[in-house]
Amino acid sequence: MKTFKVTLLISVIFFMVSCNEDPSSISVQSSLPTTQLPLTIQPSETKLLKSTKISSPGIIETGTPIFEKTINSSEIPATTESSDLSVNPDLWKELPVIPPINQRVIDIYKNGLLQGNDPHRFSKIGDCGSTPTWFLGDFDRGERYYTLGEYSYLKEIIQYYAGSFDRTSLAAQSGFNASSVLTPLWADHSQCRSNETPLACEYRVHKPILAFITLGTNDVYHQESFEPQMRKIIEFSIENGIIPVLSTKADNIEKTHYINKTLSKLAQEYQIPLWNYWRAVQPLPDQGLQEDGAHITWGSNHFDDPLTMQKGWPVRNLTALQMLEAIYQATYAITKP
Repeated sequence: MKTFKVTLLISVIFFMVSCNEDPSSISVQSSLPTTQLPLTIQPSETKLLKSTKISSPGIIETGTPIFEKTINSSEIPATTESSDLSVNPDLWKELPVIPPINQRVIDIYKNGLLQGNDPHRFSKIGDCGSTPTWFLGDFDRGERYYTLGEYSYLKEIIQYYAGSFDRTSLAAQSGFNASSVLTPLWADHSQCRSNETPLACEYRVHKPILAFITLGTNDVYHQESFEPQMRKIIEFSIENGIIPVLSTKADNIEKTHYINKTLSKLAQEYQIPLWNYWRAVQPLPDQGLQEDGAHITWGSNHFDDPLTMQKGWPVRNLTALQMLEAIYQATYAITKP
């Protein structure tokens, strides 16, 4: 047991690669060339996914601009089949930033309501990149900390989930990986029960209806344990009526995209949302990454500033809000008065 703890401690110290500075100390001056990259990804010319008709509200159509709200009942791609990913493991790169919301997600949502989860709450599961300093915290701090610009439709979502944005999750700490959130050693013992994992503690205390699972960057040197640990996280979330929203990562430290391929496979297998953040940052300078190839470029959450929107963090926060909005649109009829 002592050896196990030492190994975990070394892992946490060595792999704290998600955040490296206080954002308040980072200059927002841009070094972009005069020709800016587009903020959208155009539809792929090759149709890789099969299609089906879905008339449920809240469906985001694949291939539309990634920051544009599109909710309709037109033809949309269905979930890829396992054989597709086996034949072409890079298929995940073509998946939309904001996925269609399927019946499986709605069923988890309904089960969560029966278990007493709060439809106005979400949790963040991850490393320091899932703490409010970096991820979504500004949207509970008042409008002087952000501007929505053309994305003003997201104001309703900010109001609906108020209180979760600036909350520090009990399952989000610097250096966390998939094993950390399942290890009682790393739980906050002032709030968590004896032998309770950070994940279980967060879900018990906060009672969210969904959770952003933003793990992977700190798992690149323990790839053999990533998939089995992620399965435990996903299954525990679903059992507790909490929609697990998986997120691809912007970096490729492992050189093979193993983490993103695994996340895509798991999202397909469990029929849960895959927020494809990797695709969202591809048009950005250096794909939204700093020189080390691991840390995301910082910018304030002013979505009406074209230079700011060339940075990785505001794009991360914007698309996370759109992910919340997609789930809300698909489920609002269940909870509306």
